[in-house]
Amino acid sequence: LSLSGMLLRVALVLCVLAGQARGDAKQPRSCSDVRQFYTEKGFVAAGVPQAAISGEHLRVCPQGYTCCTSQMEDDLSGLSKREFEVQVKESGRTLQSSLNSQYKSFDGYFRDLLNRSEASLQDSFQRGFGPLFSQNSRVFQDLYTDLRLYYRGSKINLEESLNDFWARLLERLLRFLNAQYSISEDYLECVSKQSETLRPFGETPREFKLKVTRTFVAARSFVQGLVVAGEVVRKVSQVPLSAECVRALMKLTYCPHCRGVASVKPCSSYCRNVMKGCLANQADLDTEWKNLAEAMLQVADRLNRPYSMNAAVLSLPKRIAEAILYMQDNLSTFNSKVFQACGTPTESPSPEEPSFRCHLSSPLHVSLSLSLSLSLSLSLSQLSDVSIKLRDMMKYWVQLPGKLCVDREAKTSDENKCWNGMAVDRYLPEVMGDGLASQINNPEVEIDITKPDMNIRQQIMQLKIMTNRLKNAINGNDVDFQDASDDISGSGSGMCSDDQCVRDPRVMTPSTNRPRNYPNPPENKKVVKGLGSRNVPCSALYLLSLATVLLRR
Repeated sequence: LSLSGMLLRVALVLCVLAGQARGDAKQPRSCSDVRQFYTEKGFVAAGVPQAAISGEHLRVCPQGYTCCTSQMEDDLSGLSKREFEVQVKESGRTLQSSLNSQYKSFDGYFRDLLNRSEASLQDSFQRGFGPLFSQNSRVFQDLYTDLRLYYRGSKINLEESLNDFWARLLERLLRFLNAQYSISEDYLECVSKQSETLRPFGETPREFKLKVTRTFVAARSFVQGLVVAGEVVRKVSQVPLSAECVRALMKLTYCPHCRGVASVKPCSSYCRNVMKGCLANQADLDTEWKNLAEAMLQVADRLNRPYSMNAAVLSLPKRIAEAILYMQDNLSTFNSKVFQACGTPTESPSPEEPSFRCHLSSPLHVSLSLSLSLSLSLSLSQLSDVSIKLRDMMKYWVQLPGKLCVDREAKTSDENKCWNGMAVDRYLPEVMGDGLASQINNPEVEIDITKPDMNIRQQIMQLKIMTNRLKNAINGNDVDFQDASDDISGSGSGMCSDDQCVRDPRVMTPSTNRPRNYPNPPENKKVVKGLGSRNVPCSALYLLSLATVLLRR
C-alpha cells in the first residue's frame, strides 16, 4: 500500500473508534451515582446493577441502556407518587393556614365587638336605669346570647329572636312603669296584640332589626365561607391519582436518573403538561372558587363600609335605651290607648311609683362614640387584610400546576437541553389549557374527560351553595341550605392546619321559644327563614337538580 493509502485507513479506523467513544459516552458506564441516589431515597442498594444494562424490561422509562431494574422502576414510581401527593397537600395546607388566619382574625374581632357592646350596655344601663336593668337584666343577656349563637351558626331564627326580645321588654316595662297596677298574663297577652298598631317603642325596633339582621347575616355567612373554603381545599388536596398520572410523574421525575441524565431538569412545557393532566379535575374548581372569593369580597365590602359593622354592634345599647326612653316619655298616651283596648287593670294592693328617669345625655353617648372611633380603624385594617388575601387566592387552582413546576423545571435558557420525557432535547408539544375538558389531547397524561372525579364535583357543588348564601347575605337574606352546613358541621376540618385545628363555628341549638305576638312583626317574611317555615322537600329537590346538572358537565 502507498503511504497515502495507509494514512487513509488509519484515519478511517480512528473515526470509527471516535464514533464508538461518542456513542458509549451516552451510555452510563457505572451505576455508582444511581446506587447512591437510590439508597438516599431509603431503598436497599442490593438490586442496583454495577454497570448499565439493557432496558427492554422498563415499562415507563425509555428503553435504552439503564441503571434501573424493574423493581427500581416500581419503587421510584411509587416514590414520585408519594412526593407529588405531599407537595399538593403541603400547598393546600399553606392555603388552609391562610384561610385559618383570616377566620381567626375576623372571628376574634367580631366576638370582641359583641363583648364590648354587652359590657357597654351593662355598665350604662346599670347607672342610667338602675332597678329597671337589675330586675330585668336576663332579658338583655338573652338577647346577646341569641346573637352569639346565631353568629356561631345555630339554627335559631334571628328575626324571631329580635321580636321576642322586644315583646319581653314590653312586658317588663309595662309592669315596671305601671307598678301601681296588678297586670296579669292575660292582660299582657292583650297588650301584645295591640302593640302592632300602638308601636310602644316607636320606629326603633324596625330600624334595629334591619341593621342587626343585615350585619349578623353577613358576618355569619362570611366566616362560614372561610370554613367552607378551607374544607374544600382539604378534601380536594387528597384526591387519589390515576394510574396514568402516576406513570407520567415517574417519567417526569425519576426516569432521567434511570437514563443517566439526573442533572438535567425537565422542560418547562413538559412539566406543566404533566401537572395539568394530573390536576385537571382540581382546575375545574376555578370558576366556582373565584365566584366564592368575589362574593366574600362583596360581603367584606358591606361590612367594611364606614361605621357599618361596628355601628350595628356597638350601637345596640344606644338603640335599646332610645326605645325605653321613647316608651317612658309617651307612657300616658300609650296607657290610655291600652286601657281603652284592654280595659283598666286593677290597682295593686301596695302600689309603687317608678323611681327612675334617665336621659341619653352623656356617659352612654360618649362611650359609644369613643368605641366607634377606636373600632373603625381596626375594622378597616382587619377586613382590608382579609380582602387582600382573598384576592391572592382567587387563581389558586389554575396556578397550582405552574407552582408545582417551579422547582422542577429547567430554565428558559436551557429549553434545548432539557428532559422531554424521552431524551435531552427540546419539548415540542404545546401546553394544554386548564381543566378536564382541555386535556383531551394531552400528550403526557391520558385522561377520559367523560369521567370527572365525583369527589371534586361534590366540592364544586358546595362552593356553589356557599356562594349563593353569600350573595343573599349581601342583602340581609339568610338562605340556609342544609347541604352546605351538614357537610362541615361539627368537624371544623376546613380550619385545620397540621395538628392545629379551630372548631367549626356552627353550634346546633333547637329553638324553644313559645309562639307569641310581637310589638313589631316582620315586614318581610322572606328576610330570615325560620325552622318552622323551611320546606325540606323543596330544598332536597333543588339540591338533587343541582347535582344532576353538575354530573352532566
